[in-house]
Amino acid sequence: MATWFALKVQPEREEKIRDLLAERIRTKGLGEVLRTLLIPTESVVEVRGGTKRTVQQKTYPGYLFVEMDLTDDAWYVITETAGISGFVSANPREPQPLPDEEINRILRTMDERKEKPKPKVEFALGQNVRIKDGPFTNFEGQVEEIHPDKGILKVMVHIFGRSVPVEVEYHQVERT
Repeated sequence: MATWFALKVQPEREEKIRDLLAERIRTKGLGEVLRTLLIPTESVVEVRGGTKRTVQQKTYPGYLFVEMDLTDDAWYVITETAGISGFVSANPREPQPLPDEEINRILRTMDERKEKPKPKVEFALGQNVRIKDGPFTNFEGQVEEIHPDKGILKVMVHIFGRSVPVEVEYHQVERT
């Protein structure tokens, strides 16, 4: 019965380590023992130079998830692969599998985030922001409402002696 385990790996090298481990699994003939190598990612919308684009961001930097049957050969291949510090467990000699509900939550979150990318910058109610694009450029105000599913903020801007609500997209504002 295959179960999921979390591995500690060198941050920023997750893909290279996954590929190296996959190659070692293939050459040792352990494909039926080590089934899935997973680096959870999510789609994030970021703005660079005024251009809005969707990029993949690691949900758990420094970790690699493996679906496998825990055999001596599998344990040896994993622990002897460069870049892997070991299993996430209280005792590295006896790795603890991830609970089913935890890995199911990770997989479900990955599926949801692929469909609806989240904005890279998070805002909080009452936070001061400056509008950097649109008809209200250079106006400052406070975040009144947040609609993360649409990527829109309602900002209270002071114009002509009174506060006026203005709806802007996330990429049109910056924190002050």
